Amino acid sequence: MPSFKNGAVEIAYLDEGQGDPIVLIHGFASNREVNWVYPGWVSTLTGAGRRVIALDNRGHGQSTKLYKPSDYHTDKMAEDARALLDHLQIERADVFGYSMGARITSFLAAAHPARVRSAILGGLGYKLIDGVGLPESIAEALEAPSLADVTDPMARTFRAFADQTKSDRRALAACIRGSRQVMSEDEVGKIATPALVAVGTKDDVAGPAGKLAAVMRNARAFEIPGRDHMLAVGDKAFKAAVLQFLQERA
Repeated sequence: MPSFKNGAVEIAYLDEGQGDPIVLIHGFASNREVNWVYPGWVSTLTGAGRRVIALDNRGHGQSTKLYKPSDYHTDKMAEDARALLDHLQIERADVFGYSMGARITSFLAAAHPARVRSAILGGLGYKLIDGVGLPESIAEALEAPSLADVTDPMARTFRAFADQTKSDRRALAACIRGSRQVMSEDEVGKIATPALVAVGTKDDVAGPAGKLAAVMRNARAFEIPGRDHMLAVGDKAFKAAVLQFLQERA
């Protein structure tokens, strides 16, 4: 896979298809393959005539691993996405993030509104404003000697996920400690980028989609029926809603 450097950080990415570009930003403990290729998003979007660009966030996948929480401030991760656009000489793109990736997308849209044509926030609702959805105890679970040592159900889920994806657990622990920034209602209210906020009806991590969309200037909410935070990613109704939103923006 190709890569580029944003300062000292090497960012791996995929770039497939032709047409209007859309940048995909994955969630915590995931990577471009697990979040976007395996659930069929890359094939769905390229099949709809889009150029799809998906990066591995710093600390994830094949990108540089860092071990200081300060290296994972959401502003810095948003700048990685902005630097990728610069590297590919793309002035403006639709940006689609899931969970932590949706938080990064929001910060990118706030800092560089001219670069974000539209924003799709999956797996993140009002928790963008009212506290980070994932508890910091996940960091302790990632640092535990084994999965058997983790008793908290949510922390255990993410530890098992990190083990399954063969992630650098020490880098992920630094990431979850360092990327816990929120935005105020005033800051979110200034985001004029057209946005789709999509959260599963059984998601107990993201916060309400409609409550966040109501704060934004130009957003609408979509509830992914019957899905929790993990299973919403590849949902067919979610894909249909995203394709419809993008078609309306064309």
